[in-house]
Amino acid sequence: MYTMQVYTITKRISKHGSQAVITIPKLLEKDLKPGTIAEVKITVIKETQA
Repeated sequence: MYTMQVYTITKRISKHGSQAVITIPKLLEKDLKPGTIAEVKITVIKETQA
């Protein structure tokens, strides 16, 4: 039976070409394999200064 796991991480948004990306920490690689479906909620804590 599958047990839902919850992680909270705080990340700075990176840029990859013209895309904004969030990189998943290597520590979670075992639990977040390619093809895994995850719910992602984003809360903006601080906006960058223009």
